[in-house]
Amino acid sequence: MNLLGIVAVSGKPGLWKALAQNKTGYILESLDVLKTKMVANISTAKIAALNEITLFGEDEDIKLVDVFERMKNSASVPDAKADGKKLRDFFREVAPDHDEEKVYASDMKKVLNWYSIIKDLPLFTEADPTTAVAEEPAPAEEPAVVEEPAKPAAKKAPAKPAKEADAEKAPAKAKKPAAKKA
Repeated sequence: MNLLGIVAVSGKPGLWKALAQNKTGYILESLDVLKTKMVANISTAKIAALNEITLFGEDEDIKLVDVFERMKNSASVPDAKADGKKLRDFFREVAPDHDEEKVYASDMKKVLNWYSIIKDLPLFTEADPTTAVAEEPAPAEEPAVVEEPAKPAAKKAPAKPAKEADAEKAPAKAKKPAAKKA
């Protein structure tokens, strides 16, 4: 699952894809059908990358990516508008060691909403590029002969005509107003 560049913005519903960064913030595009674009100001908006979000666990935190993987393999995923008891039972199945005192029903609804947004996108079935690079076996390296490219000859600046060169060296003389005799 490739969630790189997918973010959640505080105060904005849904998920966003980070397109670029400028001086004041990030340029984001919504993942819905409207493809709304906005600039999220760094100083006022809180932006959280989905691949870095974790849920509170009993012993250690649970990565959201792992929860999404278990949700993908689950037989049935409840609607985000289901009652808290159904959501809690489902989360006991997909995140069995989550901390039930710290993970609220609103958190579970948010996770289910995010899952419903990204489950049909192609990035949901893509491999994570950070783990794919680590899993690839390193090719057998043969000693390669590297030839250094010839260094280009240093070009000299064209010589300036004598009048211009002398004019640059000599300081410009300022004319003083003539003093009046009384």
